[in-house]
Amino acid sequence: MIEAAFTKIAGKPEIEHEAGNGLRHVAALTMIKLADGLIDAKLVLAWLLNALGVPAPFVAALVPIREAGALLPQVFLASLLGRMRARRWMWVWGTLVQGLAAGLIAFAAIRLTGVAAGWAFVVALAALSLARAASSVSYKEVLGKTVGRSRRGAVTGFAGSLASAGVVVFALLLVTGVLQGKAALAGAVALAAVLFLGAAALFAGLREAPSIPDGAGGGLELFRYFREDPNFTRFVVARGFLTATALSPPYIVLLTGDADGALAQLGALVIASALASFLSSWFWGRAADRSARKVLIAAGLIGAVAMLMAVGFGALGLFWALPGALFVLMIAHHGVRNGRATYLVDIAPEGARAGYAAASNTAIGVLLLISGAFGGALSLIGPTAALIGFAVMASIGASVALGLREVE
Repeated sequence: MIEAAFTKIAGKPEIEHEAGNGLRHVAALTMIKLADGLIDAKLVLAWLLNALGVPAPFVAALVPIREAGALLPQVFLASLLGRMRARRWMWVWGTLVQGLAAGLIAFAAIRLTGVAAGWAFVVALAALSLARAASSVSYKEVLGKTVGRSRRGAVTGFAGSLASAGVVVFALLLVTGVLQGKAALAGAVALAAVLFLGAAALFAGLREAPSIPDGAGGGLELFRYFREDPNFTRFVVARGFLTATALSPPYIVLLTGDADGALAQLGALVIASALASFLSSWFWGRAADRSARKVLIAAGLIGAVAMLMAVGFGALGLFWALPGALFVLMIAHHGVRNGRATYLVDIAPEGARAGYAAASNTAIGVLLLISGAFGGALSLIGPTAALIGFAVMASIGASVALGLREVE
């Protein structure tokens, strides 16, 4: 029965225990992705801090802490992972800590206000982000060991679509007023904590063949991959420019103005993001199994077009059409995420996936800070200038991806 279910989702298994492992991957990833939607730093946590009367600097710190914290430490965690025989345990412990940190955020949202709530959110989010770094650096290694190459994109894409359906339900409850106020959002964060803990328990049951500790150096030594593998370096450069699809959505929101109010905007944003993921993740996953390189190219170009659409709508005063541009942009963003994950797993040599992921993600953490500063500088002119700048970045990323080696 398990093998039949997995075959329906992703195709006939290739490696031992792949069917059972694949379904555990789908279930655990679905829970993680749904939790991410419920504890989104850009939307949910920012709204909660505003509602709790927290000073603006704490709100401004949320996204940099969430994004950079999850990427920058990975190059140092990879050496620890390389010494582990059962590498799923790094993912399990990282996810457990994320659950505990989310629980602390939910508690702070209920019991604290003002500066005290701000510090609690920032500290807990920092812990969550560092734990996410451990989960991220280990996941691609475990995925490569337990799921066949031609099915990895399908597994992650299917989980993305399932989770997005749940996030859409959450967003609809916000928009229709069924969920109201900070107590409802604190409850959503508490649910995210439970989902993190449940995903860790599921992942612990993976049947993973023991790895041979490689004794490879860690830390900055992993940056040797940039010297040894020019195609990997090109991939990281392309991915760096394609961060534009992640950084640009807030500037589309700035074009809409404040007419709808904070909570209504929150619901609309969550719906746009979740629907885009739900409708595109499966497609992007299957497409990445055929050619992750082409997915990166297409997603970059689509993202650039979506940003220019938003600029055009804003210039013409068609503000009602801006959610459509945001929807298209989020489809592109999910394409970039699916394409980059699949491509990285496929180009990394056996036993070096964690090192490749760590080196790539640490470099991207730095590039995200640079790209964010670039967008922030352009935003001094206005959101239109920032969107045009990010559209140029996305186009350059697609152009760089054209030169990547085809590996699928």
